[in-house]
Order: sequence, then structure tokens, then C-alpha cells
Amino acid sequence: FAGRTDVQFALLPHQAPAGKLSESSRTQGMTKTESKSAALYERAKRTLPGGVSRNTVLRSPHPAYAAYGKGCRLIDIEGVSRVDFSNNMASLLHGHADPEVVAAVTEQLARGSAFTMATEIEIEYAEYLCSRSSAFEKMRFVNSGTEAVMGMLKAARAFTGRPKIAKVEGAYHGLYDYAEVSQTSKPDTWGAADRPASVAVAHGTPQAALNDVIVIPFNDPERAKELLDEHKDELACVLIDPMPHRVGLKPADAEFVKALREWTHANGALLVFDEVITFRLEFGGAQSWYGVKPDLTSMGKAIGGGFPVGALAGRADVMDVMNPLNKKVLFPHSGTFSANPVTLTAGMTAMKRFDEAAVARLNALQQRAVLGIEAAIARTGIKACVTGGGSMFRVHFKEQPPHNYREAYMSAEEQQKVNFMLDHLFDRGALMINTCSAALSTAMGDEEIDQLVETMESGFRELPS
Repeated sequence: FAGRTDVQFALLPHQAPAGKLSESSRTQGMTKTESKSAALYERAKRTLPGGVSRNTVLRSPHPAYAAYGKGCRLIDIEGVSRVDFSNNMASLLHGHADPEVVAAVTEQLARGSAFTMATEIEIEYAEYLCSRSSAFEKMRFVNSGTEAVMGMLKAARAFTGRPKIAKVEGAYHGLYDYAEVSQTSKPDTWGAADRPASVAVAHGTPQAALNDVIVIPFNDPERAKELLDEHKDELACVLIDPMPHRVGLKPADAEFVKALREWTHANGALLVFDEVITFRLEFGGAQSWYGVKPDLTSMGKAIGGGFPVGALAGRADVMDVMNPLNKKVLFPHSGTFSANPVTLTAGMTAMKRFDEAAVARLNALQQRAVLGIEAAIARTGIKACVTGGGSMFRVHFKEQPPHNYREAYMSAEEQQKVNFMLDHLFDRGALMINTCSAALSTAMGDEEIDQLVETMESGFRELPS
């Protein structure tokens, strides 16, 4: 919609006043089938599989289409304004169209967007990110979280000379064959609890790829170590997300992380962290919760300031498998848009503003939301709980917080309640991640959080039995 002057930067007919959750277009006399979005979706299905390029935007009966965003609000092409608690799947720290990011990127665009030359911003931003974590000695930029995880696993193999990786059951790590194993396993495919199966996501995944991925249960250090011991001479790395979304958005237990750190040290494997989502949770990433240094860390999302980005960082000797000045380069690596100055300018502008004070303020807003929602759960007497950490949280329709993927797995009844709540919030002016999760932005304040809690409580009271 870049050329659509009728939907850009103007107050549209149904935009709610700042700080208030709006009513949906359905409650304002417009049915979904009459909407501009419905017509666009019919058009989209002719050229895009399923009518979309990313499955996460799908809604029934059709996606909503964005016109523009401003601060913590996202306005669709029907003119409906919603408070955005998704922030493009946790990638936006300062909300939409942050003026400082816009100004910095506009200035860079006037100089050019990408070159077959290095740029100074690449060095400056690498230095800055490395200053936020003592585990980061060297780093490389790529173009997505998937690419960062892929590069991290390939670097681990190159450094150790070993083929296999281990990962947590159910954890999402992007599109790479090896990284995605088990992320969608179900009761009829996931195998025994003490020996999770390596389950393919995409049809046609080679069996050889599945054989090279050892799946370990989350937050079960003893069983994890037993499984790792069976492959200790073949494992290049153990891959963990310190707060995996699909495993319940619950932080890993300290004992679990410590056990994996000790095991990898003792057995010549690397401990690698996927912080594509979780680096936003603390100034130095979620790894700072545990007092351990991973050998490698992958990042993405928030470090791009709203632009596609990825990065991998860690020990200098491990990162040097990509060093083109070595006599023998173990992992040749390049990328046309890697470290492009537009992304890095946006990222550095956003991250410098996300200092210790900003992190603390945003995490305090998360606590306000979690405590408010927990109080609403208690008042309504429904079966639900809240998990999360840092600036993110997730609502489960379970009595107790899940401890692993199998406990987090939603029954048909739970999925129905999640869908109801997502629609309830959407229709009343709040956009959430499709697991009933939220990632906050610095553009929010107490008023938006309190409105969300109030709207959630009304949803809890209306939940179908």
C-alpha cells in the first residue's frame, strides 16, 4: 500500500482515540464479507499459496490488511485502530514508525541501501552488540533468524567436525531442516516421554536429517544427559532457546541450562543459544538469567529495528571458522544483503534506545500485565494461567503453567478457547500473537496494559463452556 494516499498517515473513519481500545468493524455495521480485506484476500489467493506469504497472518474468514502503524497502534485498511501487542511477532521494540528510526533510515536511504562494499555501520553495530554481552567476542550479520540459526549450527559442525545436533522437543528455530525437527510433533507421533522422536515438519524431509537430530525433553536435565550420552562422540552442539515460545513461553530452569553447559564442556560439544526472540528480554539477552556463557548465540527480530535481520555471535575461535583469511576456511559464508546499512542503521538506532532503563521499564509493564491477568483469572474462576519473562507473556487455558512441550500442547478445547479469546481481543481493539501471547513495546504505557487486562477479563467471563 506504499502508494495509497487514502490510507496513509491520516486518521481514518473508525480510528479510536489514543489510549482506548476500539470497537471492531463488525460492531460498526460492516460485515467481514463486505470489507476491503475480504476482497483483497480473494485477489491474493490467485497468486499466493493460501493467499499469504506467512501463515501467521491468517484469520478466519480472511486476514486483516494493515494500512499503517503509529506507535503502539496498528490501523487496518477499514480504518480500525488496534493496540498492537504482537509487534510483528516480537520484532518491534518501539512500536510502529518510531520517529528516530524513521529519520535514521531515511537519511541512510538517501546514501544508498546496499553496496558491494563494506560499511562503517557494520563495525559500529557489531561493537555495540558485543558490548552488551561478554559471551560475544566476534559476530556476523545475516538476514533472518532462520539464517542465523542455520549459520550457527553449520559453524558448530565446522568447529567440532561432528554431524549431529541436539535440540529441545517442540522448540521452534526457523525453517532449516535440522532446526525444525519436532517443532510440530503431536501425541500420535512424538514417541515416549523419555525418548522424544525426531519428527519431520515438511513432507519429504530426508530421513538422514532426522537421524542427525537428537531430541531432548525440556527442563529434564537427567533424561536429557542420558540421551546426549548415547551420541556424545557425534554431537556438534546442543541448541536451546532459553524461553521457547512453542514449549509454553516458560523460561528454562536454571538447573537444566547448567546441566547442558556442564555436559557440553565435558564432551567437546558446543552449547548454542537461539535468542532470536529472547534477546529483547534483558539488556544482554535471556542468557543473562543463567550466569552461563553459550559458545554461540543467534539473534534476529528486535535487533533489526523493524527490518529483516539476523546475527550470530560468540567465542572468537568458533566464529573464526568463517574467517576468509584462514589458510583453510572451514565454513565459507556470505550473503548479498547481509549487513546492509539500512537494516543496521535501523537496528543500532533501536537497540541503543533499548538501554538498561528502557528494558527495566518494559519488563515492569509485563509484570503489570501478568499480575493483572492473574487477578482477572482469580476473579472469574476460570482455568487459566500466565507464563513469560522479560517483556513477553502467554495466556494458557490450563490450571498450572506447563513445564515442557507435552504439557504446553493444546487440547481441542483449549485451542477453541484461545481462538475465542483472540477474536474477542481483536474485535475490541487488541492484536495478540496467535497463541494468546504478547510482546510489548516502549510505545505502550500503563493505560494500554490496563485496558488489555480489562478486555481479557471480559473475555474470560464470556468464554464458551
